[in-house]
Amino acid sequence: MISDKALVDGCSRGDRKVQKALYDQFCRKLLAICARYARSVPDAEDILQEGFIKAFEHIKNFRYESKLETWLTRIMINTALNYHRKKLYLYPMIDVDDVPLKEDEKISLAGFHLNELLKFVQSLPDGCRVVFNLFAIEGYSHKEISERLSISEGTSKSQYSRARQLLKQRINSEQEYGKLGKSKL
Repeated sequence: MISDKALVDGCSRGDRKVQKALYDQFCRKLLAICARYARSVPDAEDILQEGFIKAFEHIKNFRYESKLETWLTRIMINTALNYHRKKLYLYPMIDVDDVPLKEDEKISLAGFHLNELLKFVQSLPDGCRVVFNLFAIEGYSHKEISERLSISEGTSKSQYSRARQLLKQRINSEQEYGKLGKSKL
């Protein structure tokens, strides 16, 4: 494991071996982040590649105000948002008045593998998936999301609520299917 300083210094000089070392050190974790925002593995890989290009272009500006991994994560999230921002106008956004907001409802994730949960999130409509990731996983407020995506706070809330509703339905149906499948065996 190479230190952040050595990675930044080497990449700033354009050293290809150090760039590869940085990629190798962080690509798996960053691909997982990209996959949460993408609909498919190829889309996630495109986001990852574009994110690393941006990172290599701007690494000389890294100021050590955070860990290198945190800085790279932020680049990947922003790259994913830009990737979707170009397409968001193509997807319908649900108005807040059309979705009942029940944020206190619990969703049980017990018994599901991480890859299954990732597929559930990837199956969400694009607007719902992006807002769900930003709010539930990254911790942005609805106000911050609305500013980043150029949507209203109400739209952010409704997309999040819709995402929760769709995930709950998907999880419940998978759990029910699992019970039915086991009872038939």
